[in-house]
Amino acid sequence: MGEWIASRQNSRYRGWKLLAESAGERRARGLALLDGEHLLEAFLASGGVPLQVLVCEEPDAAAWQQRCPQAEVVLLTRPLFDAISPVRTPTGVMAVVQPPVWPQQASHFAVLLERIQDPGNLGAMLRSAAAAGVDSVWLSDECADAWSPKTLRGGMGAHFALRIVEQADLVAVARDFPGLVCATALDAAEDLYQADLRGPLAFVFGNEGAGLSPALRAAVSASLRIPMPGRMESLNVAAALAVCLFERVRQTR
Repeated sequence: MGEWIASRQNSRYRGWKLLAESAGERRARGLALLDGEHLLEAFLASGGVPLQVLVCEEPDAAAWQQRCPQAEVVLLTRPLFDAISPVRTPTGVMAVVQPPVWPQQASHFAVLLERIQDPGNLGAMLRSAAAAGVDSVWLSDECADAWSPKTLRGGMGAHFALRIVEQADLVAVARDFPGLVCATALDAAEDLYQADLRGPLAFVFGNEGAGLSPALRAAVSASLRIPMPGRMESLNVAAALAVCLFERVRQTR
């Protein structure tokens, strides 16, 4: 087992705290911090190997060292552990990991997200995308950090079932996509449930307030309307994404 850390001044501890708090730090170091057993289990199931496993109980440290023999297991005092963890009731385990790097390959079912700024929404969208069988998710440079603790919690392990590309040129991705590129619009003439969604397909979603940028809107090949017979004029973007993706699932079953 690795070292025991009891001081907030420990340089390694300060580095882990920065990973929890700073998107810039995560990107600069190419690392992410997984909080909780569920996320760590999903990472391990995907074939990932954590760099460090951080725990606050000695029996847990021994158990995780047995499960992750290639990782360094570090024991933190409870106050230090709780100060890093972004959740109100920490489960007692975190892991420092390198986000997966996926091989370049053609996408058949993709999602393009522009300026989705709420990490909770982003996590929910990634979770729906993974559940619907999406293979690639492309994020513009103004999206929330895909590997922030809040986005990871919302994704519930989806990050390890998707090819996630951050800071992407969405206009270029849309123009190069070998299939239908769809966006939703309240005034679209075509109904989502009338469209043929069975071939290669990319759905594009933008910021709830501003919508899609003009350049990305111009790169879309079809605009679809989600029927809403009730008394609301729009859906939350995460809900709209789920409706669209699972209509595709329905059509391809």
